[in-house]
Amino acid sequence: MENANPKRPIKSWHEDDRPREKFLLKGRDALSDAELLAILLASGSANESALDLARRILNDVSNNLLELSKLDISALKKYKGVGTVKAITLAAALELGRRRRQAEALQKKNIACSKDIYEYMQAEMSDKAYEEFWVINLNTAHKIINKTFIGEGGLSQATVDIRRIFKSSLECNASAIVLCHNHPSGNINPSNNDIELTQKIKKAGDILSIKVLDHIVSGEESYYSFADNGLM
Repeated sequence: MENANPKRPIKSWHEDDRPREKFLLKGRDALSDAELLAILLASGSANESALDLARRILNDVSNNLLELSKLDISALKKYKGVGTVKAITLAAALELGRRRRQAEALQKKNIACSKDIYEYMQAEMSDKAYEEFWVINLNTAHKIINKTFIGEGGLSQATVDIRRIFKSSLECNASAIVLCHNHPSGNINPSNNDIELTQKIKKAGDILSIKVLDHIVSGEESYYSFADNGLM
């Protein structure tokens, strides 16, 4: 087989080396992340094929698709050969992937343990560059009613309005809630501020007869449960 030459345009390569043709001949599982990304890019620049451009982009994020999904339009457009249309195409494809994970999580709406909460919220929070705070509202059978976005940024009394948390819970007749926030740094250990805020929310829940079951700190591949660690 003729080897692919990065200095030649993709269409001049052997059929087995072209990402689109390879997709059709061998199926999507046969393609590398770079080849799939090259299909989305469609073309590179005068000095770089789409496949080489894809490899360069992935190399810059340590071949981590979660890190790739954090790149915004302006960051993607910094690459020569990526204009607004290509950047939007990439961002849209990554967003579809996130929504697919979220749809899978929605199929399991019963909360039996902390892992269920983490899996339910992972698609929502895994690729965020900033901290986000969410509340999951549950009925008496611990089935999910809905989830509510509360705030963004470091957790503090200023960014997390306790009244807003329970307003959403009262509006949907929730009998229990679970708190969730992410740590983009990857360090899932709660801060002193996380612990203090959780206790304030728990006390407010006791007054309103809405039980605060857990607080999940979500990382990229792991999580911390306040309940599992005796902090509830």
